[in-house]
Amino acid sequence: MTIRRTTDDFVMAEINITPFTDVLLVLLIIFMILAALEVPPGFQKQLGPTPRKTVSSASNAPQLQIVISRDGRITVDGSPASRAMLYAKVANAVQARTLHRRTPHISLIADKDAAYDLVIKVLDAARQAGDNDVGFVTY
Repeated sequence: MTIRRTTDDFVMAEINITPFTDVLLVLLIIFMILAALEVPPGFQKQLGPTPRKTVSSASNAPQLQIVISRDGRITVDGSPASRAMLYAKVANAVQARTLHRRTPHISLIADKDAAYDLVIKVLDAARQAGDNDVGFVTY
C-alpha cells in the first residue's frame, strides 16, 4: 500500500507577521502621543506670587536678584531691563558682583503667570554670563 501525497499535504513553513506588525505600529502611535503630552522636566514651574520685599541671604556670597512680573517686565537688581538688553544687563551685573573668582548666586523671582520664554531667556542669559548658580525663589 502506497500513500500518495498531494500538493496540499505539505507543512507551510512561513510565519505571517502582519498582525504582529499592526500591533507594534499601534503601540508606536500610542507612545508617540503620550510622549508629546508629557511635559519635559524643567518646564514644570509652580511659582508663587511676586514678593513685595527683597530676599536676604545668610551667606556672604554675592547675590543678584532677577524679577519677572506677570506682565513680562524684567528687573535686574531693581533696575528695569528690556528683552533686548537682558543679556547685557545680566552679564554686567554678574561681572560687577564676581568676587575672588566666585560668581554670585542669582535668585530668579518669577510670577506664577510669567511666560516660560522669559524664564528660559533669564536662565540662558545667566549661563552666557558664566553663572550657573541660579535658584528659583518661591513663596
